[in-house]
Amino acid sequence: MTRIGVVGTKGGWSSELLADALAARTGYRLLVEPQRIRLDLPSGRALCDGTDLAELDGLVIKKIGARYSPDLLDRLEVLRFLSERGLPVFSDPLRILRVLDRLTCTITLQAAGIPMPPTSITEDVDQALAAVEEYGEAVFKPLYTSKARGMLVLRPGPDARRIVEDYAREFPIMYIQKTVDLHDRDLGVTFLGGGYLTTYARCKQNGAWNTTTVSGGKYAPFDPPAEIIDLAARAQALFDLDFTCVDVALTDDGPCVFEVSAFGGFRGLLDARGMDAAGLYADYVLRKVTR
Repeated sequence: MTRIGVVGTKGGWSSELLADALAARTGYRLLVEPQRIRLDLPSGRALCDGTDLAELDGLVIKKIGARYSPDLLDRLEVLRFLSERGLPVFSDPLRILRVLDRLTCTITLQAAGIPMPPTSITEDVDQALAAVEEYGEAVFKPLYTSKARGMLVLRPGPDARRIVEDYAREFPIMYIQKTVDLHDRDLGVTFLGGGYLTTYARCKQNGAWNTTTVSGGKYAPFDPPAEIIDLAARAQALFDLDFTCVDVALTDDGPCVFEVSAFGGFRGLLDARGMDAAGLYADYVLRKVTR
């Protein structure tokens, strides 16, 4: 029996779905919450609820925590130890480390010439205000976040300094990005094993400034032209993740990339395309570990 565990959140929709998909194919089901792992460095054992993860045939990382934070980097280091001792881990923890931090992801994309919205990084309030003045309207984005949590939209004005000072107390390194006209949608261009899978759109609803489902956004099918797929393919290839989604905006100045997802999402593929992403991912992992 092939034994593959899923690192994720118990009760989390996508984590449970992937664990079910693997169990249906192997007869073995294990959902591992990373905060419950004890890594014993001398022996190389990684114990969780009576199972030594080092003895499995593989691990799939679906979620590393309920909320993004720097703590997730340390959890990935535990899994990196297992990977470097020979356990197949999808995606490789070292590759996830390079994309989980928004700044690291952005620097990698920009260094490779991937088009992105104009972006500034600073710890200085005056410099942050100068960026807002230059951009006209900007989004302040925490370095560790998802679904627009903690993001702030700001325009120049008499209250801007106070708002930035308050923001900087919680997020000292400020990631400031010029807002772009999404025309009420952005795209999730999805890849499995580096190969293009499909694309869906996230559509704004109820006058929200972003397209996330937390703000009421809805998924819809979308068939992009080849140049959009090629752009997203170049972006995701920089990180070599096993399953990922590239967020692409179609602006008046051409397409641009917001980010490459550390884990990818299943819900948009199901709702917009009727696609069983968990099953496809499970089949991909099994091919890798049994070949």
